[in-house]
Amino acid sequence: MRILLVGGGGREHAIGEALVRAGAELYVVAKHRNPGLARLARGYGLARETDVGKVLAYAEKFGADIAFIGPEAPLERGIADIFEENGIPSVGPSREVAKLETDKAFARAFMERNEIPGRKAFRVFTDVTEMRSWIDDFGKPVVVKPIGLTGGKGVKVVGYQLKDNEEAKAYAEELIRRDGKVLIEERTDGVEFTFQVFSDGRRIIQMPLAQDYPHAYENDEGPITGGMGSYSCSNALLPFVTKEDYEKAFETLKATVEAMRKEGSPYKGILYGQFMLSREGPVLIEYNARFGDPEAINVLPLLKTSLLEIAEGIVDGNLRKAEFESMATVVKYLAPKGYPTNPLKGVKVEVDERAVEETGARLYYASIDENLTLLGSRAIAVLGIAESLEEAERIAESAVLHIRGELFHRRDVGTKESVEKRIELMKELGREFEPNPC
Repeated sequence: MRILLVGGGGREHAIGEALVRAGAELYVVAKHRNPGLARLARGYGLARETDVGKVLAYAEKFGADIAFIGPEAPLERGIADIFEENGIPSVGPSREVAKLETDKAFARAFMERNEIPGRKAFRVFTDVTEMRSWIDDFGKPVVVKPIGLTGGKGVKVVGYQLKDNEEAKAYAEELIRRDGKVLIEERTDGVEFTFQVFSDGRRIIQMPLAQDYPHAYENDEGPITGGMGSYSCSNALLPFVTKEDYEKAFETLKATVEAMRKEGSPYKGILYGQFMLSREGPVLIEYNARFGDPEAINVLPLLKTSLLEIAEGIVDGNLRKAEFESMATVVKYLAPKGYPTNPLKGVKVEVDERAVEETGARLYYASIDENLTLLGSRAIAVLGIAESLEEAERIAESAVLHIRGELFHRRDVGTKESVEKRIELMKELGREFEPNPC
């Protein structure tokens, strides 16, 4: 089975590894030559992932049987539709379905129309005066979001006080003048978590939960990034997520897939719900129409079922199972100094792969070329896998010592202290629960 993988980041390195492990013949198209994927692939094409014409040409040249779409940007360009029209089924939703991620106003209206559980109050504005008036009348803190894709970096969350809404109004006005419209949502306080599922359009199968660390610096400080690391627990839950919370979040994703099917646009691919666990329960912050990055790196190495078999089940509408090892994981990303606002580029780094392997960690390449030159985004991820979260974190941290260069990482990803901080936050919000072991 020839699989064309679109994308060249750390997420795609993890996808490619899992596909090859399952016996796939792997071909890759990406805007740069990822050194990890280059070793795995039988053929490698260089093109922007959003240049769907070039990507299709490579797919036909390689004789691809199935395409596996990694990032969100080509989904927005309708790459799955183009492949389908040319006889290549895709693990990735159509352009219309991908609007769940690529058009936040569409996603909120979809949830409202279908009464999907876990939704929140929202409004879309094109008029500055109307926007300012509504925020004043709403009378509670709000969140401001651009309508389209932001790479995880465009959301404005203001403070707890009503006076902070002045900052929100200023940012919303900026977006209306730039984009023509803006999404305003009620602010939801709590702790975020990631829930990823496979879907064949009718059936969905869940993956272990994960929690991302989106802030650039330790103690959850600094600008929002694409994600500086993440962890998952051996019981597939998280310490602050109860089984009841889990079932409610799962119901949101099931209802989403069912509503899409009923509306005539079946969801085929990976659906990822970013949830905020509030005092009242899980609230959907946003949908993503693909694997998370770094969260894919948490779950795919634990996958016992063949990812090739899952991919075939998704495109055939016959998804059967997805079983995972009961292990804890910690992913830590190393990024160029200055990331995300002014990242260093064009500088080489050193990676002692053998020493990393001896620590027990796994290595995933991302925004770095075959000469180990930094390209400006998160460059290298290390993964620790163990029976306990504490041991998984220790393994990941020990691997970082063998990667040298103008890089930084968050040492607190997956640590006991950072997890306890999240548990305490939930308790401060008035939730009574017994934390799950991790």
